[in-house]
Amino acid sequence: MFDMLDMGASGLTAQRTRMDTIAGNILNVNTTRNAAGQPIPYRRRFVMFAPGQAGDTSKPGVHVQDIKLDEAPFARRFNPGHPDANKEGYVLYPNIDLATEHVNALEASRAYDANITMIETAKSMFNASLRLLA
Repeated sequence: MFDMLDMGASGLTAQRTRMDTIAGNILNVNTTRNAAGQPIPYRRRFVMFAPGQAGDTSKPGVHVQDIKLDEAPFARRFNPGHPDANKEGYVLYPNIDLATEHVNALEASRAYDANITMIETAKSMFNASLRLLA
């Protein structure tokens, strides 16, 4: 009976993780160094979903299977005054396209809203059933 609520909750959790990943990509759009201070740009990340709930994939729902690194090449821009510029004056920037991240954020937001609507509909159905029984 409560599977609908569990499915909606798993969708909310999965989309929140996706949105967190997208936010991390946007935040690091100009990060040209890694955490150790080496001139290695941030690499875009994306979420892989799988069917089933986290911890028990036999139950209906969705969960985050993995967060992968995008192996697309880094963006190369001419910026000779940058401290990370090579001999020719080019700097490697993260392989992040803000337009793509914006569209992905909108899609994740819409999916999050759809899961909330599903939970609210299930809740209304439960309340209607309880009113009939009482």
